[in-house]
Amino acid sequence: MTQPPHSPCPATAADSRTVEHRWEQFHRYGPYAVLTLAALVSAVAADLIMTRTEMYVAGPLVAVAYGLQAWWGRTRPRTAAGAPAGAAYYVTRTVLASVLTWLNPFFAIYAALGYFDVEPLLPKRFVRAGLLTTALTLAGSQSGGLPPASLMNWVAFGALYVLNVTLALFFWQVGMREEEKARVQTETIAELERTNLRLEEAMAENAALHDQLLVQAREAGIDDERRRLAAEIHDTLAQGLTGIIAQLQVVTSLADRDPDTARVHLERAAALARHSLGEARRSVHNLAPAALEHDELTGALEKTVADWSEQHRVRADFTVTGSVEPVHDEIAAALLRIAGEALTNTGRHAGASRVGVTLSFMDGELALDVRDDGRGFDPAATAPASRAGGFGLGGMRARAERVAGAVAVESEPGGGTAVSARVPLVRQG
Repeated sequence: MTQPPHSPCPATAADSRTVEHRWEQFHRYGPYAVLTLAALVSAVAADLIMTRTEMYVAGPLVAVAYGLQAWWGRTRPRTAAGAPAGAAYYVTRTVLASVLTWLNPFFAIYAALGYFDVEPLLPKRFVRAGLLTTALTLAGSQSGGLPPASLMNWVAFGALYVLNVTLALFFWQVGMREEEKARVQTETIAELERTNLRLEEAMAENAALHDQLLVQAREAGIDDERRRLAAEIHDTLAQGLTGIIAQLQVVTSLADRDPDTARVHLERAAALARHSLGEARRSVHNLAPAALEHDELTGALEKTVADWSEQHRVRADFTVTGSVEPVHDEIAAALLRIAGEALTNTGRHAGASRVGVTLSFMDGELALDVRDDGRGFDPAATAPASRAGGFGLGGMRARAERVAGAVAVESEPGGGTAVSARVPLVRQG
């Protein structure tokens, strides 16, 4: 029948190449071997079933068959499937095999080749005709030779022909379905490869966009810090320096006439200077979390919670869940600032007796939760904030959004407060 199709699965590629190689060897040398076998068997039985005239005819036909095969062996490598040269070879060989089988039924061994290469040699619309012709020749041989000599031979010939045709068409249809299945599998694998390629391109694009997002977040953070620092300088340092100048002007005007009053204003100027110096140091300190200079995020958060607990005399527990990983500096700084601001708000407004801080490492995400059992508030009506201590809830949300995260607040009067920050898990390096 037709050559079994090779499997397109990559795991069986070596087996497929082996099968193809074996079929190639069969198509190249098999016809010689089959023709030789048929000629030998026919020669042994010639005296029993052939006349001398039939022997004289069969000999040259066998030589022609060898010559036809030699010609096809040189032509086949340059011939495409279904080409006229292949069809001519198949038809000529089938005619020779049929005539030889007519002379000696054992030449049906040679005629059986028509089952194996009908599909690659004949155009699709002639494949069935090639199978029916080959089945006719083999049925004649199996029923005792052509033409049938008796009614019983004719009945046997008819039954054997139907059997041969049925089997030939059945196995041909099976081969066609297998080839279609292999074609569909090949197309599916090719489509999967194209899909994987598009997915890899999308992942690469997402990685580039992620890097760009971090750059933009860093630039936005720098701009926000500049605006914050400018506002703090205006609200604290500039006002303090203005007050110092005013006090010194009073001292200058009263130094000779009222030394005691001048001394009081001079002390006020010194106090304003000390306060302004403290504000300046605090503003500079807030530019970058100093806690991250010596610790990873988990260690810095643990120390921040412990320091806050000792300062406010409130129990504060710190918990880490998931597999701890090094976190990108931008992400760590944002979470540490959010935690500090949440604890500051708790200390100033909640009146809590217990606080819990949890850092969770999840698949592609970091979660920071700060919960207290304080007095709570109505988030829709008001939000506790303190300019001196930071940005309040709005500032926490802004910090999270800079690194593609978000902050959610849950609270109710008398029910405590929960601040939850979710940011991408961007690993260090």
